[in-house]
Amino acid sequence: MKLFPAIDLKDGACVRLLKGEMDQATVFNDSPADQALEFQNSGCEWLHLVDLNGAFAGKPVNGDAVDAILGVADVPVQLGGGIRDLKTIETWIAKGIERVILGTVALRNPEIVIEAAAAFPGHVAVGIDARGGMVAVEGWAETSDMSAIDLGRKFEDAGISAIIYTDIDRDGMMGGVNVSGTVDLARALTIPVIASGGVSCLGDLNKLKTAAEDADVDLEGAISGRALYDGRLDIGQAIALLKGTSDA
Repeated sequence: MKLFPAIDLKDGACVRLLKGEMDQATVFNDSPADQALEFQNSGCEWLHLVDLNGAFAGKPVNGDAVDAILGVADVPVQLGGGIRDLKTIETWIAKGIERVILGTVALRNPEIVIEAAAAFPGHVAVGIDARGGMVAVEGWAETSDMSAIDLGRKFEDAGISAIIYTDIDRDGMMGGVNVSGTVDLARALTIPVIASGGVSCLGDLNKLKTAAEDADVDLEGAISGRALYDGRLDIGQAIALLKGTSDA
């Protein structure tokens, strides 16, 4: 399993939200590129970016910040937020984004996801953000009547590289990962799942890793944001644990 440090972009800065509320943002770094370098130099093998403004606007907004990160990053970068059409997907991949994350469009227009996965094999992931197990869209402003598992099953044979599963009610709350929900999703699908939302300490990652191993499901890794920024989660220890080189 891998650790995916989160860089959430709002108004050009690196922030974290509480439960996806844009008016509950804490700025952690005014320079996203500097933050990316810090994570990279700490041993992280991937960077997870979200254009928060873009998620609400339905189009890229923090392009300059993403470009700055791509200018310094030597590790793969995945990006979500405001990516709703093939042209935007093609543009980001051409700029160097390794994996685009499609969220709202996956529910609204799943055909685009399927077409994109065929056109850009290995470079398309689906972001499933859920509240109470039901998919939320439009920057988490709306909750749909489709379950996370049902949405994931739509893409089983599409060639999706990963599903990023976020429990919105836990995001930024430091209350622990939704282990059962994440494992249930991974058990229902053959697509690798990345857990997101609620990582507060090394113990949370250990519970997630142990549960995945016990259930024999494919978890690619876990995303963490606030816990890394405020020092509750040590990057080196987290990487070692998820790689299986630590007894933590």
